[in-house]
Amino acid sequence: MSAQRESWSARSGFILAAIGSAVGLGNIWRFPYVSYENGGGAFFIPYLIALATAGFPLLFLDYVVGQRYKGAPPTAYRRLVKSAEGIGWWQVVVCTIIGIYYASVLSWAGSYTVFAFDQAWGEDTEGFFFNTYLQNASEMTMAYSSELLIGLVIVWAAVLLIMYGGIQKGVELSNKIFIPLLVVMFGILVGRAVTLPGATMGLDTFFNPDWAKMADPKVWLAAYGHVFFSMSIGFGIMVTYASYLNRNANLTGSGLVVGFANSSFELLAGIGIFSVLGFMAQASGVPVSEVVSGGIGLAFVAFPKIISTMGDAGTIVGILFFASLTVAGITSMVSILQVPISAVQDKFGWSKNKAVTIVGLGSAIVSIALFGTKNAITFVDVIDNFANNIGIVLGAILSIIWVTWLNRRLLPTLINHINAISSVKVGFVWSFMLTVVTPVVLIVTLALSLQTLFTEGYGGYPTMTQVIFGWGVVILAALAALILPSVKGHETHEK
Repeated sequence: MSAQRESWSARSGFILAAIGSAVGLGNIWRFPYVSYENGGGAFFIPYLIALATAGFPLLFLDYVVGQRYKGAPPTAYRRLVKSAEGIGWWQVVVCTIIGIYYASVLSWAGSYTVFAFDQAWGEDTEGFFFNTYLQNASEMTMAYSSELLIGLVIVWAAVLLIMYGGIQKGVELSNKIFIPLLVVMFGILVGRAVTLPGATMGLDTFFNPDWAKMADPKVWLAAYGHVFFSMSIGFGIMVTYASYLNRNANLTGSGLVVGFANSSFELLAGIGIFSVLGFMAQASGVPVSEVVSGGIGLAFVAFPKIISTMGDAGTIVGILFFASLTVAGITSMVSILQVPISAVQDKFGWSKNKAVTIVGLGSAIVSIALFGTKNAITFVDVIDNFANNIGIVLGAILSIIWVTWLNRRLLPTLINHINAISSVKVGFVWSFMLTVVTPVVLIVTLALSLQTLFTEGYGGYPTMTQVIFGWGVVILAALAALILPSVKGHETHEK
């Protein structure tokens, strides 16, 4: 590259940014529900085993590839083994697509932070979300909602402003501000939640172990799947972030801090969410099982309904909850967008501002054009399913197979590199996990997802919608993986 590659100001800057990437919307609205559905307190056993046998091994692989070969996925994988550049582009395209729809959900969280001040959703929270706010259309249309458009423009303007700041003055500085802010806000929220009437009933439900579930293979797959998605591994983010570390950075020490910080936040989220659900259950005179939900339904339908039953206290809880979602989403969004920006800088030798303008603005235009429409929820749902369950999983499988199966001679080099600079050493166990456990789990997960998609489709959506916005994502990533490696890049990329 013509310009010197940027770097973090210190290892703490990298750790904060990596935590900011891992701790996102999914930690708050996904983990509590997944753990409840898969054995409650007993779920922590497969969760911790999955963390040790798949989460950390793959995280360390991402770190060493990025840090040793100094590049975003296409360049780093090319320098590792030339034939692997396409895998890097697959991950970059998947990451870009996730960023395009993630901005939409982030704008919803921002809007609901404002709505929380006067609980604008009223009594019918489901009707408000789908009909009043999203103006969800029953058929495909390109009609736009001015409210969604404005929200998207604000989100993209804020994120691009951060990206123009670069690694130290943009990504690192934003995480230094937002991560402590998130911890304070969410800490206050959880502190208030556990004092609510009925909170103990919710916590009993969350922690009550159902040991019989441990015999169900789906529970173990759920644990591996959740760990895999929640740590931002296998789709380019950690490779890219690690590429800005200095040559002597402690990789395994940093990884352990990031992994356990992410898990701690998830546990905190579970305590806060189930305390509030316990309050709702007691107030309604029903079991917690009848009010529990996850995902978008929890955030934008169930939680506002609970907030409405709290009176004035609900306003504070609502503001803290949605502001936490927004802040967590911004730090994750920044990490997602950094992947394609860094990739084109490395490949073509573009300046930071040129890369941000072309990649960032291009992504923003597509995002606003699609998710400002009255079909936004449909697009988010379909694209999210295919990008996560096929795009991310297949990209991770390919990267592991390319390194540990087809180019196994590279493993000793990577192990020696990690051990030369890190506090926690790796060796046979790390190699075994990467070669056997992680790919087997991922392949089984992918096979189950494909079987469901081929036999049942997804979400009851029309076939054409699934083909264009679902399988289209997979085809786009495949085309990029096949074509872009043959495009001539900057001389530093080609070395």
